[in-house]
Amino acid sequence: MPIPSTIGSRHLTVKHTTRFGYSQPIQHSKHCVHLRPINDVHQSVLNYRLQIVPAVPIIEFEDVFGNSASRFEISQPYTELTLTAESTIALSGADPFAFTRAPIRPSFPLVWMPWEHMMLFPYLAPVELPETQLRELYDYAMSFVEHNNRDLMETLFAINLTLFREYKYVPGSTGLETTPYQVFTSKRGVCQDFANLFICMARLLGIPARYVCGYVYTGASPARSDASHAWLRLYIPEVGWKGFDPTNGVLESANHIRVAYGRHYRDAAPTSGTLYSSARESMNIDVRVVESAMNQS
Repeated sequence: MPIPSTIGSRHLTVKHTTRFGYSQPIQHSKHCVHLRPINDVHQSVLNYRLQIVPAVPIIEFEDVFGNSASRFEISQPYTELTLTAESTIALSGADPFAFTRAPIRPSFPLVWMPWEHMMLFPYLAPVELPETQLRELYDYAMSFVEHNNRDLMETLFAINLTLFREYKYVPGSTGLETTPYQVFTSKRGVCQDFANLFICMARLLGIPARYVCGYVYTGASPARSDASHAWLRLYIPEVGWKGFDPTNGVLESANHIRVAYGRHYRDAAPTSGTLYSSARESMNIDVRVVESAMNQS
């Protein structure tokens, strides 16, 4: 999924449509979605609209991770549910490598003050796996540390590029239950798998890591992807949270639209819900990311 280089600010428009179909009428359901992009100094949401069919009242709120979320409940029978979120976002176009030119050069081992560790703990705990698997992943992560003279930034760049170059992007080869160790041994997966593996390796090295769900502009024609994109952010001492995209081997840039953060996918999932029914469900997702007409020539 090659993505274009970015220079300066950019406006992107996203249309994300999710269609659910059911084998029999659903009598009652409750849902929570993360579809409104994050609004901060590097990314401004110029407009956003969420349409739900069948139409129901929507409650918008900020979740515990600071994401914009929406809840709704459907109490009438239905066999189809369609969610369409449309957004226009202004991205600052800041140099993604600017932080690497800071005078500090963090190295291993990283040391966190007690209050820092308390705040960062949810992003420091690796996924629970058998000890033998975690130790193998730790040894793999440490090999990057040793090969890069224990320099933090060089280690992170090396992991990001290695996952891009040596792991194969194979849609449909994994599922939500796929573990980082399985991705490590098979050397294949999709964006969420590469993000999960990097997150696990980073946490084993004592680097806080969080999952990012959003979109990426590829510049393709038509500019279309099958679903949301996933990458990760790492907390770097005296720098802050910085994004790494191992699927594309790049840093987060003005091609990336952030929608939600979390400890893992479940915290940031675009759609989730509870159905009070035993009906079989089918889902179709269509995501289109294009440059907005607002871009300056």
